[in-house]
Amino acid sequence: MSTSNISYTAAPIALRFVDFSFSYPENAALFSDVSFTLASGSFTVLIGATGSGKTTLLRSCKPELAPAGNHTGTIEVFGRACADFDTATSATLIGYVSQSPENQIVCDTVWAELAFGLENLGVAPDAMRRRIAEVAYFFGIESLMHTPTAQLSGGQKQVLTLASVLVMQPRLLLLDEPTAQLDPIAEKNFLHALFRINRELNITILVATHSPGAMADYATGMLRLEGGCLEHEHLDVK
Repeated sequence: MSTSNISYTAAPIALRFVDFSFSYPENAALFSDVSFTLASGSFTVLIGATGSGKTTLLRSCKPELAPAGNHTGTIEVFGRACADFDTATSATLIGYVSQSPENQIVCDTVWAELAFGLENLGVAPDAMRRRIAEVAYFFGIESLMHTPTAQLSGGQKQVLTLASVLVMQPRLLLLDEPTAQLDPIAEKNFLHALFRINRELNITILVATHSPGAMADYATGMLRLEGGCLEHEHLDVK
């Protein structure tokens, strides 16, 4: 069994994996008996080579994104088994940002993209406008509200993807290689936004990357997924 525990005294548990194993059909186990906990308010970096299973691990936390395969063990988010979440609960409790914003953006304008999830949840118009205004102010994108999403830069698209998740007010934020397609300046700006989300809004963050150097300064913990095992890693790993 591979066990990794990141301890943060007196903080409730945001994410807990207990003896979780996963394999794709007719394949050997991608990882086995993974157990770890993340405290509420932590910022954890998940590192590992391409193909090590980082994306599968993250997606397994959201029922609507969980890959098809064979799995055992349990995953809990704030004390509740995530396998039991309905779509609305998953959307409001757990945010997910993928590597490619083009695969996540679904609307023609920035405003519509920010409103999309809230409209699907049936949020009242006044509350929706207020939440969009707050998120736009937080990210400094008020001037882009009516901009076509196709005209945004790569960095702006990724910030929009993050903002459209944040407007749902999640407590846990999962990100899969979110800076892989960004230039150094856009990467720095994006990571600073993540830092503010974590520190100012107390949202728990788990971000997967194969290049942890730029994120190490923001992290409170680091995990390495390698050879089907998950281990605690020192924060000075580059």
